[in-house]
Amino acid sequence: MSTKQTPKRPGVLSQLYRGETDFQFVKHRKRFYLASAIVLGIFAVIMIAKGFVLGIDFAGGTQYSVPAATTSATLEDVENAASDAGAEVDSGQIAGTGEGRNYIIRVAELDGSTSADVREAMADVAGMDPTEISVSEVSATWGQAVSRQALVALVVFLVLVSAFIWIRYEKRMAVAALGSLVHDIVLTAGIYSLVGFEITPSTIVGALTILGYSIYDTVVVFDKVQENTAQLLKTRSKSFAEGVNDAINQTLMRSINTSLIGVLPVAALLFVGVGVLGVGTLKDLALVLFVGMVVGAYSSIFLAAPWVVDMAERSAAVKRHNKKVEAKRREDETGGPAKSASDDDDDDDFELAKTDDIPLELLDEPTPARSGGAARPSGAARSNASRRQRRRR
Repeated sequence: MSTKQTPKRPGVLSQLYRGETDFQFVKHRKRFYLASAIVLGIFAVIMIAKGFVLGIDFAGGTQYSVPAATTSATLEDVENAASDAGAEVDSGQIAGTGEGRNYIIRVAELDGSTSADVREAMADVAGMDPTEISVSEVSATWGQAVSRQALVALVVFLVLVSAFIWIRYEKRMAVAALGSLVHDIVLTAGIYSLVGFEITPSTIVGALTILGYSIYDTVVVFDKVQENTAQLLKTRSKSFAEGVNDAINQTLMRSINTSLIGVLPVAALLFVGVGVLGVGTLKDLALVLFVGMVVGAYSSIFLAAPWVVDMAERSAAVKRHNKKVEAKRREDETGGPAKSASDDDDDDDFELAKTDDIPLELLDEPTPARSGGAARPSGAARSNASRRQRRRR
């Protein structure tokens, strides 16, 4: 006697690659909202309390580069010499390795004579000629101009991205994408404030890069959301939230792969280049890229798409559709027709769609009229008429 073997259920990795997982991202979205709100609140307090360490390009000041390979003096010795000479040291770091190793000392803006005194004091403690120490000066006015340009670049980026998504998809998705980008900016800025890394032009370039990455991942999810919900209101199989949740699961593996491919080399840059090799000048760029890529992937999956659901479910047409889905499921469970207010003519959906920003092609359309005759009612209208006749009997 042969026995049938129960087929093995595919593993989680197999389901991920096939897009067959059923993680309830949308159902539990309020938990993710709460977690994100708590984290953002903590970082907001940190930013207010600690502020930011602005680099010389933004704050203005003087930067000294002291060759470290030819001296036995430590970074702390050079910083103390600068302070004793009358400079207010903002930061000090080691840049480069081997023969190209340097101490980078940044101080507040100085006048000409004081700057020369500081240079000579550092040269004395390092045991070298003052001409071996390079000096770069940036005025506070120039720093303010750079800050304004960086802010303008950020605002222009956000406006263009929002306009593109609004035109390509819809208003709700544009608002959700903009909200996720703001979330990414605030969280990344909070981490910079927490660890005390300097905000430099490299940081701004990295921030714009990770925002571009984040919006790419968000658009991938939105594209699948649009595909899943394009004809959703014509069916009674799924609610709007379920259609969006399916889209997230179907693109989940793509998001994970994209994130890993992007994060791994950046992690090498951050932990090996900065931590092991001591290339301090790379840490500003590496940190913003590492944090931004991780946060961008999170916001695309756990925030942007669920926000679209929240906004869509405020629409009367989507509310009516969800009620029809529930009524059909009750009918399937009981084996008989379930009376519901959603049994009304679909003409109501047509009128509601015009005021709720729902594309009209999502709704049932009447069959075109034959020549010489009146237009035939749609299948949905005939079905509704049949139900009304049964109730009269």
